[in-house]
Amino acid sequence: MSHGERDPGFDLQRLIRLVTVALAVAAVVKELRTPADEREWHGRVGFVPYDFRVPTFARLKQRMWDPQGAHVINPRAFGVGWTLNAGRVVQLVRQRVSAG
Repeated sequence: MSHGERDPGFDLQRLIRLVTVALAVAAVVKELRTPADEREWHGRVGFVPYDFRVPTFARLKQRMWDPQGAHVINPRAFGVGWTLNAGRVVQLVRQRVSAG
């Protein structure tokens, strides 16, 4: 890449960060507009999940390492968006290897 050219990957990373921050702000605003006694600090902004509760080991395990879980992609244990259920991926790979 010559001087003056822009790295297209950099722009995509900036866009993803910007969208993530915007979704986080929207989620916080949504919670703050909810009466204090009804705030849950987890839910969805549009179709994007968010969870701002203090993460627990049980929730981290459920979202990130649940081999018997139904989904490969789960809502994040903390923050906005999704996370990979690595336990489910490993389980699916093991099933595929043992079947073949």
